[in-house]
Amino acid sequence: MKKTERVRQLVSGPPTDADLKQQTEKGWRLVAIEWEREVETSDSQLPGNVPFGLRIEPETQRLEENPEEREILVQLMELLVQEGSYARIAEEINRRGYRTRQGAPWSPISVFEMLPRIIEVGPHLFRSAEWKKRRQQPVAR
Repeated sequence: MKKTERVRQLVSGPPTDADLKQQTEKGWRLVAIEWEREVETSDSQLPGNVPFGLRIEPETQRLEENPEEREILVQLMELLVQEGSYARIAEEINRRGYRTRQGAPWSPISVFEMLPRIIEVGPHLFRSAEWKKRRQQPVAR
C-alpha cells in the first residue's frame, strides 16, 4: 500500500531549475507554492483573532461585548443543552435567521468549531440572570 509523503521546505528565494530537477529526480513532484509578503497595517484594522461574541470598540480599541454575536452564543448553548446534533443545531440556528461572522449560513462544522468558544463563555452564561430566566421558559422543540 502506498501513502503520500509531504515535506514543507522553507526557501529564501525562488527555486531554480536545478533545484526542481534535483527534487524531481528524488521522486518528488511540485504540488503547491505558498506566497507571503509584509504589508503596512493601521491600528484601526480589526485583528482576525477577536473572539466570537466580542468586538473592538472603535474609540478605545478595547474589547467589548457584541450583542448580536452574544445572542448567537446563547442560542447555540440552548440548542446544545437540548442535546441536538450539530446538523440539527445548524438547521435551527439558520431557521432563526442567524448567520456566521462571515455572513454564511451555519453548517454542522461551523457549529462544531464554536464549541471551544461556547465552553469558554459557558460558565459566565450559566450564571447570568438572562440564562436563568430563559431556563424557566418552556423548551421549544
